[in-house]
Amino acid sequence: MKKYLLQSIRLTAVLMLLLCVIYPLIVAFAGNFSRGNGGGEKITKNGKVVGYALLGQNFSQPEYFWGRPSAVAYNAAGSGGSNKGPSNAEYLAVVSGRIDTLLKYHPYLKKADIPADMVTASGSGLDPNISEQGAIIQIKRVAATRGLTERTVAELVVKYTEGPFLGMFGPSRVNVLKLNLALDELKK
Repeated sequence: MKKYLLQSIRLTAVLMLLLCVIYPLIVAFAGNFSRGNGGGEKITKNGKVVGYALLGQNFSQPEYFWGRPSAVAYNAAGSGGSNKGPSNAEYLAVVSGRIDTLLKYHPYLKKADIPADMVTASGSGLDPNISEQGAIIQIKRVAATRGLTERTVAELVVKYTEGPFLGMFGPSRVNVLKLNLALDELKK
C-alpha cells in the first residue's frame, strides 16, 4: 500500500507541475506570437478601443449590419450556446421570432432567402462574423437607412468579405464590427 501511495503522490506532483506550470507557460509564450500578443485583436476608433475582432457585439439599429444572434447576450465572460435542439419548442419559437424580425425590416426577402446564421446563435454565442449572404441580404436596408446607394454599401461588403480559411476551409465571412465601423467612416 505504501508503495502505491508514494507512486500516486509522485505522479500527482509531476502532473501538477506539467499541467499547472509548464503547459500554461507554453500557451502564454505562444500567445505572444498571435495578433494582439495574446490579448486579442483590439479594434480602435479615435484612439479608443471599441471592440475585439473575434468577439461579436450587438448591433440592432437599422443603420448597421446585424450580427449573428447570441445565446449569451454577447457576454464574453459567459460564452456558450443554448444547447437547445431543432425539436425544442422554445428554441423554435425564438428562431421564428428572429425570422419575423428579419422579414419585418427586410420586406423584400422571402423566408427561404434568410441564411441560417442570421437566425441561429453560434456555439460560443460570440461569433463576430456573418456569412457573405447574411451581409448581402442587409445591403438594401442599410443603404436606405443611411441614404447611401446600394452599390456603395455592396462595395463595402465586398471589401470586408474574407475568403475561406486557407482558401478552402469554411465559407466566406464578414466581420460585422469592422464593416459597421467602415460604414460610419463613409459618413465623414
